[in-house]
Amino acid sequence: MIKNFEELKKASADCSACLNAKFKGEDGKRHILICGGTGCLSTNSAAIKEEFEKLIVEKGLQDKIDITQAGCFGMCSQGPFIKIYPEETLYRMLKVSDVEEILESDVKGGKVVERLLYVDPVSNQKIRKQDDIPFYKKQVHIALHAVGSIDPERFDEALAAGAFKGLEKALKMDRQKVIDDILASGLRGRGGGGFPTGRKWQFAYAQPDGDKFVVCNGDEGDPGAFMDEAILEGNPLAVIEGMMIAGYAIGAKNGYFYVRAEYPVAVKRLQNAIKMAEENGLIGDNILGTDFSFRVHLRLGAGAFVCGEETALLNSIEGQRGMPRPRPPFPAVKGLWGCPTIVNNVETLACVPYIIREGYEKFAAYGTEKSKGTKVFALAGKVNNVGLVEVPMGTTLRELIYEIGGGIPNGKKFKAIQTGGPSGGCLTEEALDAEIDFDNLVARGSMMGSGGAIVMDEDNCMVDVAKFYLEFICDESCGKCSPCRIGTKRMLEILTKITEGKATMDDLDKLQELAANIKSNSLCALGQTAPNPILSTLAHFKDEYIAHIVDKKCPAHVCKSLMTYEIDKDKCIGCGLCEKQCPVGAISKTDYVAEGHKLPSRVIDAAKCIKCGLCMASCKFKAISKK
Repeated sequence: MIKNFEELKKASADCSACLNAKFKGEDGKRHILICGGTGCLSTNSAAIKEEFEKLIVEKGLQDKIDITQAGCFGMCSQGPFIKIYPEETLYRMLKVSDVEEILESDVKGGKVVERLLYVDPVSNQKIRKQDDIPFYKKQVHIALHAVGSIDPERFDEALAAGAFKGLEKALKMDRQKVIDDILASGLRGRGGGGFPTGRKWQFAYAQPDGDKFVVCNGDEGDPGAFMDEAILEGNPLAVIEGMMIAGYAIGAKNGYFYVRAEYPVAVKRLQNAIKMAEENGLIGDNILGTDFSFRVHLRLGAGAFVCGEETALLNSIEGQRGMPRPRPPFPAVKGLWGCPTIVNNVETLACVPYIIREGYEKFAAYGTEKSKGTKVFALAGKVNNVGLVEVPMGTTLRELIYEIGGGIPNGKKFKAIQTGGPSGGCLTEEALDAEIDFDNLVARGSMMGSGGAIVMDEDNCMVDVAKFYLEFICDESCGKCSPCRIGTKRMLEILTKITEGKATMDDLDKLQELAANIKSNSLCALGQTAPNPILSTLAHFKDEYIAHIVDKKCPAHVCKSLMTYEIDKDKCIGCGLCEKQCPVGAISKTDYVAEGHKLPSRVIDAAKCIKCGLCMASCKFKAISKK
């Protein structure tokens, strides 16, 4: 139980000394840190950890080796990872069968297992240390502070990494001064709209004293986004601390986490973090001997995308159907149970302890004039290094994709990057040197959003991409307002006609008219931004829409209704493997004459073909192609 500032200071110093000794090997042990993020857990990191633990006992190495689990290491496409201290050797893409070799060769023998080191896709060089990998070099971890380096289920390691130092400092400050520092830092909400965090806090602070609430929006629903999930899994106490600082600043005594139930690892670690903080006296009454009392509660969401909108989220916490409320009044004036409430997302609150602990000047030193600090992105799609990235605002899309992401796989050409998820838009090669910040992306027809960044190459059909996002929006619309409920469905119907080759140019005009009306008349941001993928793809790739409508062809050979498979008789050797693979009997034997000789071949009946692609995948001679 930590009762006052002095005890917190001593506990933090002691824990920090222990953690530093661990990382430097001063305790006489080798330490193995294994990635325990959802990405690596899904590729068997839990079984790898169990194998390490079993073999360590079998080989009698308990006094020489320690193994712990951390949060996400970031570069998810290369997982599962382990890092061995004090040398900081990073091994990636591990299998259970690799464990014994690592123990025998590296841990006992001191010889690095070369085949398990990261190989840079550009230089083809093997790299031993994480910090030397280009993916990590340009990153600055503020929201991701300590994620991937501490065990999120150990209170002592969180203290060693600076947990509650920001709260300690805030409790010694005037409440208005805390808000002033957040304002001066330039922190803007990381959940989508980019509203200045300090202004939101100021509105709530200005309301009469009484019940007030802080709500953490952990209902991350964008396709391909996992930033908030990784923060909650890797360092949940940082987010709790950010919530408590916010609570102190506005005069709230209760905070609510709203996290989607599809994040079981994040939920489990958050529950454990709340319990640890309560047991150590850092959540509860008279925290650190002051008159500040604060309780933390957890509510699970059922996965409705619309509950990422703050007023729909508040309805859900109250037990009502998750549907947005008209605004004003805004939640900072009338929110949860009619009381002043600030709603900040996970990443926003994770930045708060850093700002108070290190000083707002240090945070504001990163970024651009109107977008300060850093931003976490979930970099996904057609890029070599898929994963979690935190970079200073002002980093260019080119740096993000090519220097951090390692470029496009298989020598393919970059086509577009979708930022902001279903609410954002596609940016093309012309925007690659644009600085990433809130206003810059909006000016180019996209948005920051929560931080999803999906890269597309020449094999992507942009009409199909727009259709994918509209299908998602239609599924997730709450149905409260007609423009969103009906309008998005009509847009999807037109897009479906286009991808099936049944549309006319009049349909394209209707699509643009619908998009404008839905954008201006929908109740909440889900409907207001639903047309963005269509408008941005039309702006940059209208020729693809016209090809689908006029030529009845999909230039990327993605839309099945406009695609055919053909066999090149000059390449076909007549082996019949494609015929065996075809599930509908659309391939048959034929003969053709070449240089006076009759040769066996195969032919595809386009009327029977269901375009499953099994024939093309099975052909060893690349004789089958899409047209």
